[in-house]
Amino acid sequence: MLNTSIWAPRVLAVLRVVTALLFLEHATMKFLQFPAAIPGVAYPLPAIMLVAGAIEVVASALIAVGLYTRVAAFIAAGEMAAAYWMAHAPMSFWPALNMGEPAILLCFIFLYLAFAGGGAWALDNLRRPASQQAALA
Repeated sequence: MLNTSIWAPRVLAVLRVVTALLFLEHATMKFLQFPAAIPGVAYPLPAIMLVAGAIEVVASALIAVGLYTRVAAFIAAGEMAAAYWMAHAPMSFWPALNMGEPAILLCFIFLYLAFAGGGAWALDNLRRPASQQAALA
């Protein structure tokens, strides 16, 4: 039988890293226009987009390595909630129609990480006592 107590922190870490890398892509689209420019956004970027991009760069880097994961994820969740209500919700009530599903999913994944922490393989674990580190191995 599968021992979920062993695998749960590891799968949480994979979720953390993959989500952070996907979030970083939003910043690279804003600042580097890679893999493409953001459709419908004029350059130079408006101030709110610069702030969003800065949050995305810093938060995604911290979350990817698992350093200050809870704080970074909470801020990222807030940004995604704001992005949904400011950019997507005015277009339609329905997320499938307003293209807001990714923002909602990122918001709730980050909210989960804010409460669950970084899981295994997070630098946050090095800041804990050895007794707590053994439980996450």
